[in-house]
Amino acid sequence: MKISGIAGALALVAAMAGNGAQAAYPDRPIRLVVPFGAGGITDIVARQVGKGMGDVLGQGIVIENRPGAGGVIAAQVAATAPADGYTIFMGTVGTQVVNPLIYSKLSYDADKFAPVGMVSGSPYLLAVRAGVPAKTFSEFVAYAKANPAKLNFGSAGNASSPHLGLELLKLTAGLDIVHVPFKSGSEAVNAAIGEQVDVVMDASPVIMPHAASGKLRALAVAADKRLPSAPDVPASSEVGDAALQISSWNAFFAPAGTPPEVLEKLNSALQKTLASPELKERLASQGTQLYTGKPDEYQRFIAGEKAKWTEIVKRANIKMD
Repeated sequence: MKISGIAGALALVAAMAGNGAQAAYPDRPIRLVVPFGAGGITDIVARQVGKGMGDVLGQGIVIENRPGAGGVIAAQVAATAPADGYTIFMGTVGTQVVNPLIYSKLSYDADKFAPVGMVSGSPYLLAVRAGVPAKTFSEFVAYAKANPAKLNFGSAGNASSPHLGLELLKLTAGLDIVHVPFKSGSEAVNAAIGEQVDVVMDASPVIMPHAASGKLRALAVAADKRLPSAPDVPASSEVGDAALQISSWNAFFAPAGTPPEVLEKLNSALQKTLASPELKERLASQGTQLYTGKPDEYQRFIAGEKAKWTEIVKRANIKMD
């Protein structure tokens, strides 16, 4: 009796400890894997949203930058992490939509991540170097059509978001522009500033300082409305090319198999963070729009993105080995 009593007490303590551990999530810092280096708009959003979520959850969220290979490296790291809620991944249009379309072999399955929720989007601005004789979007289109294959476009590399933006522009406006890939978006923008390429696309924080100095000329926001960070730049819907919409969006994911109750807790912390007026205002000033919603809303969003970019990738014949 005495032994069984001790055994029963130990079993009860173990059960209570197990329940307490589950209820206590998270009880240590959470890793947020970001597919780009420090300092870019994706990293900036990850750090600010991650801090807010950490404050809500009562644990720090540690940023782990894993740049390279169009996000493949970071996605693989996150996909193979334990499904315990202590690793989340900042997926992008590249990692979740484009890479599966352009790579014949991919080291991760984008559809097997468990979505936590949408985070933000940063619509791109179309800009030209100062020497291009076009002051408006319509003048640019007319000039490009009058000079087929004479203009070139700098991007962050083959199949990067700016490259996809170029292909979308070519399709929607009927233009013939030569693609010049660089190793990064900053290199492409610097090439336009240096008059080495004619056209670039990037987020507002990258384009607008150079537009303000006169080194670049911003012609349109690739979105249906203007940005608070670039109020004088018309939206594509205003300049007759409403289909020209591309945003460097991102969403948070967890490895496949993460418990539903953990996903719910992460999403709840994310929604509380994204609802912050201060955070909205701070990121809006940098050209970033915050999204809100449950994981099922992401599924509806991603379906539209897949349909859109599948067609563009196919027509542009973009492939990577």
